[in-house]
Amino acid sequence: MTHTSEHDWISTPITADILRGALDLEHTAHGVLPHRLPARARAQCDDAQLAMAEAQPAGVRLAFRTRATAVELDTLPTKRVYTGAPPRPDGVYDLLVDGRLTDQASVTGGNTLTLDMASGAATRRSGPPGTLRFTGLPDGVKDVEIWLPHNETTELVALRTDAPIEPTPSRGREVWLHHGSSISHGSDAASPTTTWPALAATLGGVELINLGLGGSALLDPFTARALRDTPADLISLKIGINLVNTDLMRLRAFTPAVHGFLDTIREGHPTTPLLVISPILCPIHEDTPGPSVPDPGALSTGELRFRAAGDPAERANGKLTLGVIRDELARIVKQRRAEEPGLHYLDGRELYGQADFGELPLPDQLHPDATTHRRIGERFADLAFGTGGAFTDRGTGHPT
Repeated sequence: MTHTSEHDWISTPITADILRGALDLEHTAHGVLPHRLPARARAQCDDAQLAMAEAQPAGVRLAFRTRATAVELDTLPTKRVYTGAPPRPDGVYDLLVDGRLTDQASVTGGNTLTLDMASGAATRRSGPPGTLRFTGLPDGVKDVEIWLPHNETTELVALRTDAPIEPTPSRGREVWLHHGSSISHGSDAASPTTTWPALAATLGGVELINLGLGGSALLDPFTARALRDTPADLISLKIGINLVNTDLMRLRAFTPAVHGFLDTIREGHPTTPLLVISPILCPIHEDTPGPSVPDPGALSTGELRFRAAGDPAERANGKLTLGVIRDELARIVKQRRAEEPGLHYLDGRELYGQADFGELPLPDQLHPDATTHRRIGERFADLAFGTGGAFTDRGTGHPT
């Protein structure tokens, strides 16, 4: 690939030692593709939504120490287009120098995935890689992070700098491993460092591994095993909304599935602080089961909005609503805490509740906007990392 020649560029192979937040690195025809689930987990499910979500690098960042004042990164993004909806903005890359956001940029070109929400059809068109360029970095040795777009699959093709780089040394921070739905993944956050988990990690002074999987927080056993096998000092699980979205299971299956998910994680993290978080407020599904479906009236006007397609009367047959899930999660955690003191529960409405919905409604009825991500991140940091929070009793987790 061509690039400007005013610098004496040094090319550095993109390897796992300069990448954080990914559990696997796949070698492709173009370069490497970060994955947030290991290959064995990916091989156990061929769901297209999961494949797209886990390959979108939420929380994944290049991290290195250097004297370089200029950095170039060639990437091959895969951009999503929703039929009938307004174009989505290009994914944002955040540049951090010594922990401070100093620049942002996007990459044009790349592949395009066109999704028809009404029919479920998907078509893919190939495109060329693009180049990201950051210049004017301060002189001297510094720690540089390039956070990849949280919502755009990103193959990493080449990394160039005008001075040598080395992996960033450990800062001794605890590792926080988080799993959740598209809201944890980042949904409509403005950039990768302003998803609510990224904001909370900054405020809590921890290293984030974000296993928020849009549409795919479904208590899958392979996800539990990935969490079990990932070194971490603090773990949180946000459970519920996707189970209603997909109408995947009834209450009879939900309760043992939650227990099994927790049991699997505990095999690898027997004493690690583990916080179970129930869903934030989502009025369309508080008392109405799923599935969630696109609102055809909104689609006809070029908007993407969701509605609940279930019937409240179906709760009697075990269909799940957010209210049912919150009650059951609270009961499960209370039951287990008798023998598992490191287990904690947080009602998601403490992060975003009725008053918040009145002030900052969910634009598509499911996902919070960028302002709300900031609010949720700040509240989580206070409730989990603050005085008396689930994560304040440190030092009992997996060594990092």
